[in-house]
Formats: sequence, structure tokens, C-alpha cells
Amino acid sequence: MVPSSYDAFLTATATAAAALIGLLFVAVSVRDETIFGAKATAGGEALAITAFSGLVNSFVVSLLGLIPGTNLGVAATVMAVVSIVTIVRLHSRLHWARSSLVLLIAVVAYLVQLGYGIAQLVNPHRQEVESLAYVLFGTLIVSLQRAWTLLKGRQVAPPADEPSAAPEAGPA
Repeated sequence: MVPSSYDAFLTATATAAAALIGLLFVAVSVRDETIFGAKATAGGEALAITAFSGLVNSFVVSLLGLIPGTNLGVAATVMAVVSIVTIVRLHSRLHWARSSLVLLIAVVAYLVQLGYGIAQLVNPHRQEVESLAYVLFGTLIVSLQRAWTLLKGRQVAPPADEPSAAPEAGPA
């Protein structure tokens, strides 16, 4: 069970994650061609997917933690496994070295969450809520940074070994 003293934090986290999911959709729609379109780069797609995964993870765990009597370990464990599988599949599909650090950081965060979630499942009276709260906070901050990076377009440039198109001349 989640102590009621965490209700405000979980409410704020769920609300922030939902708002940041909206920001991510705006960032992706502004840079659609370079993230998922014909000119997409693996870095942009990796940032978008890992940001979305982190935000959904924080949203779902926080929202389920607000249900009275819920063992937060169930939500944390299930979402950690889903997130790890998503990240590993993404990494194996992209085969792109520059995305490795981004993906590794995400996997480590979800492994930490998985450990705390399992600890909560094994011993429901042991409160791992504070530790999980820090993981949720961390994934929100990292996901916000990734969404902002996508909006700025800095991480969606083609790798140095890929030829890039010549810049188009704009109006003077």
C-alpha cells in the first residue's frame, strides 16, 4: 500500500507526465519528417521513443499508485518490464552507436525501478515508495530533456558518416 502522504506527489507526477506527453506529441509533430518520416534518423526516433516510454511509465505507475490499497510494486514491476522490452527492441532495431548511451541510461533506470518494484511485491509492508518516487522523478526529468531536445532538433541530425542534403536556399 502507498501511504497517503504520497498522494500529492503521485498526483503531481501523473499530471506532469500527462502534460509532458502532450509536449512530446507537439515536438514530434513539429519535427515529424526527421523523427519518423522519410528523412528520419535513428537518434531522433530513439529520443522520441525513450521519452514516450519514460513518460508513460511515470504516468501509469503514478496513476495506479493513487488507487487505494494498491501495491505499487505491481505497477512498478510491470511497467519496468514493458519499458525494458521496448528499449531493448528499439536498440536492436536501430543498430546505431550514438543512441547506445541514451538507451543504456533508460535500461538502467528501469532496472532500478524493477528492483524496487520486486522488493515491494515480495514484502508489501516494506515501503519502497520513496525510492520509486525518485525513479519516477528522474524519468520525468530525463523525458522532459529528451522532448526538449527533439523540439530543438539538435539530436536528429544525420550521423557524420551519412551524407546530408545541401541546405536549401531560403528567402533573402
